[in-house]
Amino acid sequence: MSLPRGTANVMTREGLQAILDSLTEGLVTIDDTGRVVGINRAACEILEVEPDQAIQAGCPCILGKETCASGSVLRTSIRERRPVKEFEVEIEMPSGRRKVLSMDTAVLRDAGNEAHGGVVLVRDVTELATLRRDLGQRHRLHGLVGKSKVMQEVYRLIEEVAESEATVLIEGESGTGKELVARAIHSRSPRAGGPFVAVTCSALAESVLESELFGHVRGAFTGAVRDKQGRFESGGGGTVFLDEIGDVSQAIQVKLLRVLQERTIERVGAEESMSVDIRVVSATNQPLAELASQGRFRKDLYYRLRVVPIRLPALRDRRDDIPILADHFISRFAQQTGRPVTGIDESALGLMLDYAWPGNVRELENAIEYGFVKAREGRISEEHLPPELRECAVRPARPRLAAASKRRADLTMETVRDALMLSGWSIAKAARHLRISRTTLYKRMKAYDLRPPVT
Repeated sequence: MSLPRGTANVMTREGLQAILDSLTEGLVTIDDTGRVVGINRAACEILEVEPDQAIQAGCPCILGKETCASGSVLRTSIRERRPVKEFEVEIEMPSGRRKVLSMDTAVLRDAGNEAHGGVVLVRDVTELATLRRDLGQRHRLHGLVGKSKVMQEVYRLIEEVAESEATVLIEGESGTGKELVARAIHSRSPRAGGPFVAVTCSALAESVLESELFGHVRGAFTGAVRDKQGRFESGGGGTVFLDEIGDVSQAIQVKLLRVLQERTIERVGAEESMSVDIRVVSATNQPLAELASQGRFRKDLYYRLRVVPIRLPALRDRRDDIPILADHFISRFAQQTGRPVTGIDESALGLMLDYAWPGNVRELENAIEYGFVKAREGRISEEHLPPELRECAVRPARPRLAAASKRRADLTMETVRDALMLSGWSIAKAARHLRISRTTLYKRMKAYDLRPPVT
């Protein structure tokens, strides 16, 4: 490392430079004027600069203008002789790539203990910062989309349960994405290399479902002209997903209980049992606990199925995810159809945020597809939405609307802006604070030309 004059010369400058260059962490020496007077090899690699370019260069040229501004943490630390630890900055490198750097500072003193600038320890923590950001606000996981708090909890449960062999019961209304959760668990599990076999239990009659799950032998019933492998056999080494498990008959419930307890099955008409290597994930849109208490579903099977329960929220309970879901489906349909539909306008989004979504995410997907049919290009607006969504904007007035009208009249620009700032520019939170609909809030934002600050 090139050192400033006055540094103790116990060893040759070349020898000391060799030692500093062997370090894996970057070291940069800056004098009181903000000029670089020393740098080691690791710092050159991190900062993408050659040593001869760095020496005598100004701090902003190496560490960025914001990092080296007169009132910055770095310059204040050097000027006031006050070390700081682990402050992070994001800097654009000469290559155009942005890196997150963690820095420590220390006062640089000569042999007479006189302060002469400072030393900056530099570490590249870009990957760590990216990982923290992704974990803190993950938007997608194997087809699931959403950044709300409830979806973050679902992602966490998926990650935790995927590593185990525990039986999982996914509960949620129709259209919430239960099969997507099952596939996410499978794809992140040690069984990911095996098959994922899905069976919709409500779609088949009892006799057909039994044969479909367990298989049959030739002659077991009329039409059984050959042996047939069931889904539990074909799912060996992988995951079997039983959707709408609440609709299976009591007879099949008994057989499923044996599968879960002993991991054995019998083909219909067979006399011998066989072992199966499977993991069972099931799903229901019915209240299985209530069915079990009424005797309509076996309690022992219920508890075997729900070793780990995962509850999927209805879309109306995670409205903050509606914009990101809409963008997701718009991108997908734009790619599939080739149509230049670029987004959704604020009034249409306001209607979507106010709608109850009885069909959940599946209904939202269908609404966007409907919008693609109607819009064909540009942005999806109110007239491009399905009738049931448009009707939300023209419902008959209610007695409470007089008070609501007064609230809207009180919505000055300052009131709306303050609510948005207090909520961190969360439309849902600001609307609740103002006791108005999101549609009304969007209209006021448009009228007052209020936009989130650029970060």
